[in-house]
Amino acid sequence: MTENKMGIMPVNKLVVTMSAPIIVSMLVQALYNIVDSVFVGMINEQSLTAVSLAFPVQNLMIGFATGTAVGMNALVSRSLGEKNFKRANAVGENGVFLALLSFIAFMIFGIFGSRLFMRSQTEIDYIISNGTNYLQVVCGLSVGIFFEISFERLLQSTGRTVYTLFTQGSGAVLNIILDPIFIFVLKMGVRGAAVATVIGQIAAAVIAILINKYKNPELTLDFRKFRPSGKLIGEIYKIGIPSIIMVAIGSVMTYLMNRILILYTPGKETSATVFGAYFKLNSFFFMPMFGLNNGVVPIIAYNYGARKRDRMMKAISLSMIYAEAFCFIGAALFLLIPDKLLGFFSASEQMLEIGVPALRIIALSFFFAGICISLGSAFQSLGKSIFSMITSIIRQLVVLVPAAYILARYGMNVGNQDLVWWCYPIAEVFSLAVTLICFRRLKRNVIDRIEDE
Repeated sequence: MTENKMGIMPVNKLVVTMSAPIIVSMLVQALYNIVDSVFVGMINEQSLTAVSLAFPVQNLMIGFATGTAVGMNALVSRSLGEKNFKRANAVGENGVFLALLSFIAFMIFGIFGSRLFMRSQTEIDYIISNGTNYLQVVCGLSVGIFFEISFERLLQSTGRTVYTLFTQGSGAVLNIILDPIFIFVLKMGVRGAAVATVIGQIAAAVIAILINKYKNPELTLDFRKFRPSGKLIGEIYKIGIPSIIMVAIGSVMTYLMNRILILYTPGKETSATVFGAYFKLNSFFFMPMFGLNNGVVPIIAYNYGARKRDRMMKAISLSMIYAEAFCFIGAALFLLIPDKLLGFFSASEQMLEIGVPALRIIALSFFFAGICISLGSAFQSLGKSIFSMITSIIRQLVVLVPAAYILARYGMNVGNQDLVWWCYPIAEVFSLAVTLICFRRLKRNVIDRIEDE
């Protein structure tokens, strides 16, 4: 077979062509996330709060899917760079098998654990009931999101990222169309938003499976004789588990932040709603950065397998530049028009009073985030996701949550409810310092030891 484009195409052009389709699809996905909450916010603020409080579980589910897929993606790309096509297929088959097991686990949680999870955060029956309905649907029918992400990563691992535009884009557009139908026309409320979400995910998964079968010749998955490989599963999770843990940490952080905001800020549930709205809004800038990472990971992994150090470093440098550009755009909008952004969610006067200063303070953390996220792609590509996990633990659990607790309690005492949001800039500065230290070690011990071919 001829050399894959990841080993010969000019790096800047390669990063753009690999990442652009994923970034566009991620933007569509982010738009769907916002539109989903926009329609829910039209019901009432408590419905939006219910979806916000359900977010940690939904985020954890996506984390298991993407974390496993990151490990699969990196190993498949590395195997292709080494021209080991049999191993690449075996990695893909085991990755899909792990996605199926993850779906079964979350389906069980959705059925039996949703109400207990919601009740642990609030005592308002309306929020508990709607949050439970939402989680039971999105977890119980999560097969779509797990298979969609797995088969999209298989396309990315061979450089065919343009097809992810069709998979994620079609699922998101379908979701946007179905949202008002299920929520308002069929009068299903918050449950209707969940049904629209899973239908879009299942449709995207079917499209991704078909594209892999007919348009991805470098991989020929055959499950008729499939047997799980403990060795390959271990290698996938060696790379993927740190990514899963990072998202799990994020979910724990979100859960604890919701608890802190409800217990120790004057706004209580409204503060948690603002926090949920922030996550929806920041996804419009951060998801494209993750899309950039998804495009860069196979480039770095492939050229690592092919022993092309110079191409690896160029890809890492370009990813940092592009990621920072997204961060500056996001920070500018959060600083200049926070009221307009919150207006998308039918924000009440109290929500605006809390949310406008919150977004402006959090925006300061964006200036540091791009470098941290882009270097995370280098950690994942080279099998050092443990570094990403360390920085995530320090940022979210060691610094952010304790800082939020201290600032919220102190803010209550001095009558300043805005202090709690400074936990974000503080945590991001610590995260940047640790990320740079880890990357310096990675460069010295791994990248610099490659003889560039």
